[in-house]
Amino acid sequence: MNKWIRGTNATIISIAVIGIFIIVTLFLNSMKGIQWDLSANKKYSLSEQTISVLKKLDKDIKITMFTGGGSTDEGIMYRDVRDLLNEYKKRSGKITFEEIDPNRDPAKAQEYKIDQAGTIIFEMGDKQKKVYSYELFMAGQSQGAYSFMGESKFTQSIMGLISDVKHPIYFLTGHNELPAAQISMFRTYLEGENYSITDLNLYKEGKVPDDAEAIFILGPQTDLDPKETALLKEYVQGKGKLFISLGYSKELQNTKNLDELLTAVNVKNEKAVVVETGRTLYNNPLTIVPNIQFHTITNDLADQNRVVVLPVAIAFSTDSGNANWKANSLLKSSDKAYGETDMNQLTSNASKQDAADLKGPLDMAYAVMDKDNKPKAVVIGNAQFLQNQIITEQGNRDFALNSVNWMQEQTEQVTIRPREEAALQQAFIMPNKANMIFYGTVVIFPLAILALGGAIWWRRRKG
Repeated sequence: MNKWIRGTNATIISIAVIGIFIIVTLFLNSMKGIQWDLSANKKYSLSEQTISVLKKLDKDIKITMFTGGGSTDEGIMYRDVRDLLNEYKKRSGKITFEEIDPNRDPAKAQEYKIDQAGTIIFEMGDKQKKVYSYELFMAGQSQGAYSFMGESKFTQSIMGLISDVKHPIYFLTGHNELPAAQISMFRTYLEGENYSITDLNLYKEGKVPDDAEAIFILGPQTDLDPKETALLKEYVQGKGKLFISLGYSKELQNTKNLDELLTAVNVKNEKAVVVETGRTLYNNPLTIVPNIQFHTITNDLADQNRVVVLPVAIAFSTDSGNANWKANSLLKSSDKAYGETDMNQLTSNASKQDAADLKGPLDMAYAVMDKDNKPKAVVIGNAQFLQNQIITEQGNRDFALNSVNWMQEQTEQVTIRPREEAALQQAFIMPNKANMIFYGTVVIFPLAILALGGAIWWRRRKG
């Protein structure tokens, strides 16, 4: 009798636990928008920028993905794209998502003029954006590794549908600035946020274009011409804006005209390279991880604990009593840093702090406003961080783009963007190892557990 009661109680408890599990599962499934992303690289979590864009959607967007092919690699890639687009659909009732095989529905493929599988179409009314699967994946450093950039591309496509207004900006040339090939990713990021980029040789053109919303000066190695300086000063003191990113150069001590332009926006070039003896990257005193200061540009970075990495930065200062131009510090060294003013010591790796050097903490970036508190310029004491191999480090991309958007008063685009640096890894398994894994997990382990359970049951029955 007691055994029967114990068996009945065990059965009732088991049924109750299973019932509770089912009810909790159904309840959680009914709560839209609630989920826990336990993946190592947070591949199922949308960025702050994407969520903000989706919340502001007021028109329907139809997404159509044309799949095809049967290889394993393609299947994995389509799965990544499919999962991400379903997440977009889940986050916004304005988005619909459909997957079409062009081999089974050639009429639909012809209607959209699809010439290759892996094409994703974003539609809003009569506007359309195409994204190709080869744009979404970047090879990793090891065999089988890759980075998935789908969220960045998809969100840019949606932003392009919402607003097709392009903001014209000009990159100054003629002074050995950073080559376009070295900052191609930075240019692409700007274009994705609705900026149109044109190179400008001011000495040749003789004037700033009438439609220029901003002039970018990125890593010049030689000084400006006095006429260029006069034109740029007139421009920034009028309606124009300047994004100036300077790095170390052999002519650092001989840039009189560029220094005059900086002075016009209340920034002084201290002619010193920052040497950090406090917080650095890889114990390199010239590769600096600066302290982020409180500002609209940097607040989100600080909240998410993302740092900025500056290789070989120069020091700036400002006149805090200037009522017409207010420069707010964005990045600052530790108080253990110093500014090396002797370039010979720096290039010979013999730098050490002496009486001629600047004492830390030192400013390395400013956001400048005029007397009406209107953004007018961003000045950064480093240009290398914009290069392709460095801009994806930590918060570099967001810091650069947030600086541009703040300066252009596009405050809704001052945010944290989708991560692209987290690489995924495919495992390549030989057939014999695949068979071992299959039989071990599907046959041997379950049978072993079943045998152990049977042995325990038999022992208790006999006992």
